Amino acid sequence: MLDAPLLPSDEYAMRLALDQAQNALLVGEVPVGAVLMRQGQVIATGYNRPITTHDPTAHAEIVALRHAATLLGNYRLPECELFVTLEPCAMCAMAMMHARLKRVVFAAHDPKTGVAGSVLDLFGQPQLNHHTAVQGGVLADASAQLLRDFFAERRELARRRRDLARAAAAGAPEQIPTGEAIHLDDYKP
Repeated sequence: MLDAPLLPSDEYAMRLALDQAQNALLVGEVPVGAVLMRQGQVIATGYNRPITTHDPTAHAEIVALRHAATLLGNYRLPECELFVTLEPCAMCAMAMMHARLKRVVFAAHDPKTGVAGSVLDLFGQPQLNHHTAVQGGVLADASAQLLRDFFAERRELARRRRDLARAAAAGAPEQIPTGEAIHLDDYKP
């Protein structure tokens, strides 16, 4: 896995993936977006949807791969490149390899579940029958900031919820700050 110089076409594709990450953010999902390109053309896009679809496999990359495979009529996508705002997890990496992608480009490294070099390097395993080129760090700062902001907001909402629960337990009347609705089921720490 390389952190290589930024190509204009890679920056363009990653900016599209960041737009998809914003879509995830708007629906309350972890802001990860993906774009599948072939010869400079957008084939499919995806953003994280596991919460809204009740599907643990609905990561941005899987959503984009499914759309592309359907549109192209083949699960193998050997001329395609996938751009994603966060280093892929094991599930997504294996799906990319099964799709025979030419290249995967990601933005931010994921020190907890990333398998393109951060925790493991599944793409570099010589035993596997397909080898996908991988490049990391493309617009990493923008992606990392989006993720940091998202999780900081979730932590703040969880703190507010705990404070309200403590106040209610102490007999104080429940008060939700004006203009804010805090739903206990929406923000589990």
